[in-house]
Amino acid sequence: MARIRVNGTVHEVDAEPETPLLWVLREQIGLTGTKFGCGIAACGACTVHLDGIPMRSCVMQIQDIDEGQEITTIEGLSPDGTHPVQRAWAELDVPQCGYCQSGQIMAAAALLADNPDPSDEDIVAGMTNICRCGTYNRIKAAIKRAAELG
Repeated sequence: MARIRVNGTVHEVDAEPETPLLWVLREQIGLTGTKFGCGIAACGACTVHLDGIPMRSCVMQIQDIDEGQEITTIEGLSPDGTHPVQRAWAELDVPQCGYCQSGQIMAAAALLADNPDPSDEDIVAGMTNICRCGTYNRIKAAIKRAAELG
């Protein structure tokens, strides 16, 4: 058994120590907003925050998470979808297929928490998630808008 704190709630989970956090979140806790994309930390669809730092949950093993650390998923970013990044995403109609968007939003929220007024270059450097549909210009515009809403 492992104890992890997700979105402010402590969960006891029965998982092998090397089980990726992604599968614990989705299959044991029932938080399916975090998506599986590649399984090798390349695409970012599985991005969550660990103590505010964006992490790829598909390669983060449950054994490497300390009980006192806080995991935030897309469901925990805001209780009602009013986080500035979520508002900007909706306002600018960012998603096309939408599959990568929870990971994109989590990465963008972490970027803005670290840099509340990023330049275009900061956004390009900080946003390493992949969007198969290629909505990068809308993602960049939404991050700029979220900074204004901030």
